[in-house]
Amino acid sequence: MMNGSDRRTAAACPCPAARDSLYTPVRVVELDLDEPGALRSPGGLGPADPDGRVLALVRLHGHPLGLVTSTGTAGASAALCRALVDAAHRELHVPALSTSTPGTLPDRTGRARLAATEPPSVSVIVCTRDRPHLLPRCLDSLLRTPYPRVEVIVVDNAPSSDATERLVRSSYPGRVRYLREPVAGLARARNTGLAAAHGEYCAFADDDLVVDAGWVGAMAAAFRSDQRIGCVTGLVLPSELDTEAQIALEEYGGYARGFTARSWSLRERPDDPLLRFSVGRFGSGANMAFRTAVLRGLGGFDPATGAGTAARGGEELLVFFRILGGGHTVAYQPDAIVWHPHPRTMEALTAQVFNFGVGFGAYLAAAVSHQPEVLVGLARRLPRGLWAWQAARRRRVQDAPAVRDSLAGLGRLEFWGLMYGPVSYLLSVWHQRGVRTGE
Repeated sequence: MMNGSDRRTAAACPCPAARDSLYTPVRVVELDLDEPGALRSPGGLGPADPDGRVLALVRLHGHPLGLVTSTGTAGASAALCRALVDAAHRELHVPALSTSTPGTLPDRTGRARLAATEPPSVSVIVCTRDRPHLLPRCLDSLLRTPYPRVEVIVVDNAPSSDATERLVRSSYPGRVRYLREPVAGLARARNTGLAAAHGEYCAFADDDLVVDAGWVGAMAAAFRSDQRIGCVTGLVLPSELDTEAQIALEEYGGYARGFTARSWSLRERPDDPLLRFSVGRFGSGANMAFRTAVLRGLGGFDPATGAGTAARGGEELLVFFRILGGGHTVAYQPDAIVWHPHPRTMEALTAQVFNFGVGFGAYLAAAVSHQPEVLVGLARRLPRGLWAWQAARRRRVQDAPAVRDSLAGLGRLEFWGLMYGPVSYLLSVWHQRGVRTGE
């Protein structure tokens, strides 16, 4: 289920204009305090000269500090930059070492970044299905990475044509590997990429993302900082906020998990007794990486979970759960940034939020299926978890009076999806058995 974050923003929601009118578009940009007079499009893909309401990711030496808002006028970018810089210094924690050499800023855990001598290899796996119109933007942004040892793998999942294969082979020869997974299901596609990966670490990116140039390096640095880390997740920000549905999703909780690095393990007694099960707080399947050997040791992703199956999701949550239960650490590194396009219509948004609930319920059922001994603990803690989730949802609704009815409706959809999730997982398991029989 959706989780809150510690976003550092000018308000509880990074889109305060949405409270006046959900139909007011918000232009998303980047501002690095090293170049306070320049705005760039998400992912650094070209300059930006926005008009109207603006949401800016503020960075220092490339490191994200938080989100601020202002209003701009096309052709008057200097005034907008000054307003955003002022807001950043007023509302965000801007480190005193803002004049130090770029690249020397410690990470959010306080550990100095490691020298890039003989960096480990990283395999980036992009799973796609019948979306060749979206894929180039993702691949182009990914291939900008300065990280020296990276392979990119595209897994074409049950395609209806050869359009994606032709795109990859003609536009990215020698730079992107193409694989085909004939059976539909995101978990199966990810497992196909995992089996072919050569890297010490494997990262997964959705085909509609814009990937920050430093994403691969930030993931690798997090792994190298602590050998106990088995999984790293990163910051997911909206690439656009043009429609009512996109703004409503941000009000509802979005994908971001804040700007402070965190880590979780079961080696010490956790403060939160729900930690073992509420793994959605760790991050999103749109931005995650693993030690390849650790993920392979788990058998990869459960093919009865994920998009393209009756379970509709939950494959990343189950892996987070199993990695945590296996004695590894899960780390969140906000320096690893991707930009995600939210659903543009309310119909698409309601379907997605319902699927969030189904996927979470399917994950809980899958967790019990994989580790039956957790059933007692889950049954004991689930009522408290549902109460806490409902309380958080009510707070979100109260904080956004202009969209109160919409958000309450989304919360109900997600709850009913959660109730249906275990049934969907059982249906998916039954279907997967039929698939294996036919293979």
